[in-house]
Amino acid sequence: MRQAGRSTAAAVPAFASVKIAFIGGGNMASALIGGLLKKGYAAADLSVVEIDADARERLMARFDVLSNTTAAAETSDSDVVLLAVKPQQLRAAAEGVRPLLHAQLVISIAAGVRSAELSRWLGGYQRIVRAMPNTPALVLAGASVLYALASVTSAQRSVAEGILAAVGSTLWVEREELMDAVTAVSGSGPAYVFYFIEALEQAGRELGLAPADARQLSLDTFFGAVRLAREGGEEPAVLRARVTSKGGTTERALRSMEADRVRALIVEAVRQAAERSRELGDELARD
Repeated sequence: MRQAGRSTAAAVPAFASVKIAFIGGGNMASALIGGLLKKGYAAADLSVVEIDADARERLMARFDVLSNTTAAAETSDSDVVLLAVKPQQLRAAAEGVRPLLHAQLVISIAAGVRSAELSRWLGGYQRIVRAMPNTPALVLAGASVLYALASVTSAQRSVAEGILAAVGSTLWVEREELMDAVTAVSGSGPAYVFYFIEALEQAGRELGLAPADARQLSLDTFFGAVRLAREGGEEPAVLRARVTSKGGTTERALRSMEADRVRALIVEAVRQAAERSRELGDELARD
């Protein structure tokens, strides 16, 4: 994978005059809006198109942003149109904004939909960035990967990165096919982590720990290990070896995992997720 840039959740670049129109007001749109506002972005420069009345009311009450039922003047006047709808809804959303596009940057966070299909639904429009954030963006700890078509300017790439950096780290890829791997590793990745935490917590309970204690120990252990891996500057394999004393408890546990091919099964599971991402892209391409 070629990395064309990576940042942690730094301040949003100075594009205070950039107006952003969100199409869809669900959880990820809310996370991005909240992250931008915490970085000092002006609520007056944000608008949301959301058909659900309750969701619209929540957005306006929580963020004090303008919200409408259909794409209108705010979308036409925006600098960025951010498509935050489910993949199955993306074609209708794209066709709705198509007449309002002139030179805006279009960002899609819909999983699986390739830029060629989105461009087709937008009538051949090319200023498109695909982004894949993950659910920890809800607590401003997301990992987002971006891919841009050639027509996207360097200034627009900076804007796209700034928007996603409001909810976590960012990474660019230069080949769109890598987005399937991204979906499998970081897009679906939080579910794998939660699955492991569930198992660790279950083991603690079965070994006699109180449920609350098993949960706290599992969460704190995972959090601490990840922090050590991020800040320690050493490879995970080195850190693992340091915990694994010869003839000790950790060695016994890891031998059990190796005997059961846990690592190989995890790798295969991620491969299956990537394959499903490719399949979804193919299915949506026929739409």
